[in-house]
Amino acid sequence: MTSRKANMDFTNFDQRQYPTVTPKVGYAEWANTYEASVPSLLDIGILERIRSVRWSETRQCLDLACGTGRTGSWLAAKGVSQIDGVDFTPEMLTQAGMRNVYRRSQEASVENTGLPGATYDLLIMSLADEHLARLEPTYLEASRLSSDNAKFVVVGMHPFMFLTGMPTHFNDQQGRPKAIETHIHLFSDHFAAATTG
Repeated sequence: MTSRKANMDFTNFDQRQYPTVTPKVGYAEWANTYEASVPSLLDIGILERIRSVRWSETRQCLDLACGTGRTGSWLAAKGVSQIDGVDFTPEMLTQAGMRNVYRRSQEASVENTGLPGATYDLLIMSLADEHLARLEPTYLEASRLSSDNAKFVVVGMHPFMFLTGMPTHFNDQQGRPKAIETHIHLFSDHFAAATTG
């Protein structure tokens, strides 16, 4: 499959020119202030509108890139009782652990979780796809982890936000803005990645 990433590189659209850090470095720095600085309408507000998933009927859920556990807490409030979480940033996992909603949480990449296959009937990934250089490995891993008739819910920023030049960003402890490496994925990129292999 040919990739369009050369044409859709965020640096071609970047209007703010903030210093840029890797996702692992950025989220480690952002972990303590993430909750206060990311409006819930970007993720929880979207999840609230989804009607095609019967959350409370979920048997086993995996929260990919679980971050501070915000999505996990929302899922628990919706009646999902067996939730595992993975994130590759220990500082975010520390925040998530304080919520006591995860049966198991571990440091791992969404592209290679190390978890047993054919386990989960619901997988969810929220506000993380823009940090993936390629989508295919994550969709392949989600497929491997999915039990029969599983659903994979991906909540992300509309690519228009990135095309207008605004990267994922935060203010560091000194109040300076920093961007986190951002990749632009169109809906067609998601469809292609989900139907590969």
